[in-house]
Amino acid sequence: MYSSWVMLSLISAFTLATSDALTKKVLSRSNEYIVAWLRLVFSLPLLFVSLLFIPLPELDKYFYIAFFVSLPLEILSIILYMKALRLSPLSLTLPFLALTPVFLIFASYFILGEKVSLRGSLGILLIASGSYTLNISKIKEGIFEPLKVITKEKGSLLMIGVALIYSITSSLGKMAIEHSSPLFFGATYFAAIVLLFTPIALYKGRSAWGGQRLPQALLLPGIFYSLMVVSHMVAMSIAKVAYVISVKRMSLLIGVFYGYLFFKEKNIRERLFGATLMFIGFLMVVNAAKTSFSGSHF
Repeated sequence: MYSSWVMLSLISAFTLATSDALTKKVLSRSNEYIVAWLRLVFSLPLLFVSLLFIPLPELDKYFYIAFFVSLPLEILSIILYMKALRLSPLSLTLPFLALTPVFLIFASYFILGEKVSLRGSLGILLIASGSYTLNISKIKEGIFEPLKVITKEKGSLLMIGVALIYSITSSLGKMAIEHSSPLFFGATYFAAIVLLFTPIALYKGRSAWGGQRLPQALLLPGIFYSLMVVSHMVAMSIAKVAYVISVKRMSLLIGVFYGYLFFKEKNIRERLFGATLMFIGFLMVVNAAKTSFSGSHF
């Protein structure tokens, strides 16, 4: 069971990074609201098919609380996420999702009662250091210059907000899974997101809708996104939320490579160094969590 959740989390990381890279190519010429909406729409068929292979679970009040509290937060995160991908380089925005496990240490404690040992603080320091060194070339202009660059990069700031929201929705999602089933929650949750996001997307993107070939362009990102949802939800049902999210953040390293290979983004070495530090921090947080919950059943 231990290796299965790790593999599922890595699959989730790869499919998310791939969907993001494919989505960014479309964003360069299209409205971010329409793009985000269509990516979600194309993720639904596979999610609905998965419902055919599972029994319907019995639902209680905790499922509904987690479900309906998460929805508005998820809508907000989608909007911020798309704007971040459009405004800033992929390799400079995606690494800030590394902050989700940092926020998750507190969010999962208050929502799920999960605790991270003191050893995890070293991992947190590495994650923070990785964020700092994303703009390490600017340090010659002053010790605080990298932090100033981060504040000037709007896409990075938006992605930090996304990371904070994800820490809350991940914890609530774990609660909903525990009181239903991973595939049932994944399918119904994202169907509800599409339902709520549709009027927002159509209104915000009304001037951009036209003869563009958006459906064809977003079919593949949607398929990869649905694979991400399925692997993520099943992994969450097996392991603790801090473990899954930390391993899933391998997507940030994959995203940095995609930014270099497909979008010719510059300063890749400094950003890879920062992203690597962040990932080492993830490993330390996961190890600390594993030690703390060594008696847990997977």
